[in-house]
Amino acid sequence: MAQRFWLFKSEPSVFSFDDLEKSPSRTTSWEGVRNYQARNRLRDEVKRGDGVLFYHSSCAVPAVVGLCTVVREAYPDPHQFDRKSRYYDQTADPAEPRWLLVDVRAERALPKPVTLDQIKSTSALAKMDLLRRGNRLSIQPVSAAEWKAIRKLGGL
Repeated sequence: MAQRFWLFKSEPSVFSFDDLEKSPSRTTSWEGVRNYQARNRLRDEVKRGDGVLFYHSSCAVPAVVGLCTVVREAYPDPHQFDRKSRYYDQTADPAEPRWLLVDVRAERALPKPVTLDQIKSTSALAKMDLLRRGNRLSIQPVSAAEWKAIRKLGGL
């Protein structure tokens, strides 16, 4: 199967690309996905080796700031069972976990962050899911052409 590409959103005040780069082995679990469509993508489509655009959202200048690789495919998010976690789900069943996560590894920061305004004004990116009205999903597919265009805009 061919490599796929994704955009994963994170609020930098919660977990930034810098935080990922400081993580052990530059790797972390992508926890806290609590939307069924995003969960289903993690479960059914996101595979080891896929490329990820790390996108800072809900901040002064939303932007793609780094590149990552999926290093572990979907498995149960343990936070759904932890009463002390902000991601605790009292209805989650350990026999049939509701929420999943994947592990991602930071590859490199983009030399130049690619801002949402740049994405909006770049014709090659006009069809990105990120720009679709009402699409707020934290896990979004990215085409190979969009991946390439973002890398180029980011200075790679």
